[in-house]
Formats: sequence, C-alpha cells, structure tokens
Amino acid sequence: MTTFNGQSGAGGSGLHELGAVVERVRASVESVIEGKPEAVRIALTVLLAEGHLLLEDVPGVGKTMLAKALARSVDCTVRRIQFTPDLLPSDVTGTNVFDQQRMDFEFRPGAIFAQIVVGDEINRASPKTQSALLESMEERQVTIDGTSYELPSPFMVIATQNPVEMEGTYPLPEAQRDRFMARISIGYPSAEAEFAMLDVHGGASPLDDLTPVAHAHDILKLVEVVRSVHVSEPVRRYAVELVGATRYHQELRLGASPRATLHLIRAARAAAALDGRDYVLPDDIQALAVPVLAHRLLPTAETQLSRRSTEQIVTDLVASLPIPRAQGRV
Repeated sequence: MTTFNGQSGAGGSGLHELGAVVERVRASVESVIEGKPEAVRIALTVLLAEGHLLLEDVPGVGKTMLAKALARSVDCTVRRIQFTPDLLPSDVTGTNVFDQQRMDFEFRPGAIFAQIVVGDEINRASPKTQSALLESMEERQVTIDGTSYELPSPFMVIATQNPVEMEGTYPLPEAQRDRFMARISIGYPSAEAEFAMLDVHGGASPLDDLTPVAHAHDILKLVEVVRSVHVSEPVRRYAVELVGATRYHQELRLGASPRATLHLIRAARAAAALDGRDYVLPDDIQALAVPVLAHRLLPTAETQLSRRSTEQIVTDLVASLPIPRAQGRV
C-alpha cells in the first residue's frame, strides 16, 4: 500500500456499490432539503461511520426535516422522541413492568430501541433525561435493573437542538456532546432555494411522498466497506497531532478527547469512501476537523469575551499544522 494513494482492503466493487446506494439516499434527502448538499453529505458520512449527528441551529431552518428525510430514505425502524422538560429517562430507555398474569417483571423497550432515532430539541429535556442516552450512544445497549439489552444495528441518533440562548433550554453537558461524532448547522437557505421551497413545501410536506431507497442490510454492508478503507501511519499521526493541539491551546480550557480522534478517523474513512477512494487523505481530516472537533471544545472566558468561536480556533489549527507528505509504501 502506498501512503495516500495505494490500494486497500476496500475493493472496487464495494466502493461502486457504496456509491450507488449513497447516491440514491442523497437524491432522496436532497429532494426535501433544498440547497444544503454539504449538510446532507455530513449526515451520510456520520451514518456510514457508525456515529451520531447533532444538528444545531435556530428554529425553522430544516433541522428536523433533514433528520426525518434521512430516516425515511432508509428502510429500517425509526422512532422520534420529542424532548420536553417533563420527559423521563424511562420514556427513552424503557422500564420493567410487573405482569400480574406471569407474576414477574417484563421489560418494555423505550423509544431508543430503533435503528434510527430522531431526537427533536434534545436540549429542552432535563440533564437527567439527557444522560439516559449516554450508554446507548456509546455502547449501543441499555441497562435496566442490572440487565443489558442490545440495541438494533445499524443504530444512529440524529438529534436537533436550538442554541442555548433560546428560552427554556438546558446546555448539553460535555460528556453528552462528546458522544456525537459531528455537529453541523443547517443555516438559512439562499434566496433561490427559499423561493423553490415555496413550491415544494407550499401545498403538502414532501416527506409524505418519500419512500425508502435503501435497506438496513445495505447500510450494514456499506459500513463494512468503510471500515476497510486504509489510513496510513502519517495520516493517523496527523489526526493525533491535530486533536492533541486542542488540549494545549491557550484559548481553550478543555480540548478534544481521545474519542474525538477515533471519531475523526472513522469519519475520514467514510468521507474517502463517499469520494470513491479506498484510502484517506489529509484533506479528509481537514474537511471534517470543524464538524467533528469544534463542539467538544470549551473556550476560556477571555476567548468568549473576544467572540472567538471554537470553529475559528479549529480552522486556525488546521491552517497552521504541517500536512504530512507521502512517503512510499507502509
């Protein structure tokens, strides 16, 4: 294998199949979400990298629409959780209920027991309820009264949240944000896209006509293809150095965790596969650095006063860190 442009275990036929399936899903989602191809691409990247996605933006820009469109484009079990202040942890994970006929307790699964879980306005729930997602998102299981129940596969949480400045919200704790592979903002549409939206969304919701274009077993096959995408040693070291630089940055009081490094590599593998490559380039790491790392960082008080965002800090780090060069076979 060459460092950046050699052959790897992800065969050409597997990448070709991935491209065909992803193109169908992409077209399906973009038929609902106008003018946001990069947001759709990140969502597909996170799905194939076995991660979870956090959509953060002001109300009304299509966060929930994107999550629902992706969920409906794949033929798998889908559950939606509307997070509210009175939502209980047992509503999410499930609970044991006493069966009088059997004279024994019976487990009744909560809403988390689905292959794609859409968590709407996750930061409107109490911290106690938010923490109910920690085990399921990391270990893909739920433990109730000492018994663990495995979640279905593939499993992905797509959560939306409003900015914490909005009334009635609870900021996600650091441990919860770290479970999300990537965070993106939809942003306002262009004038042309918003004008086109009036025709598409004016009469009825386009979600009503959306039908699955891929099956859950297709996604599982594609996940195996993504896992075999080659990451050379220089690229792995580059990812470690980039994440490590956040831990000693003077403008940050909390850097990214080792989990962030794992997520960055996994997302880069998926991004390379989406581009039809069986190897990861430093460009893949750079392109994903902001969505994968920025939401995990905590700025210092001085940084906040200067209105420097964590996205800007990550962008500066990417620009300043030397890019590794190809060094032949590894």
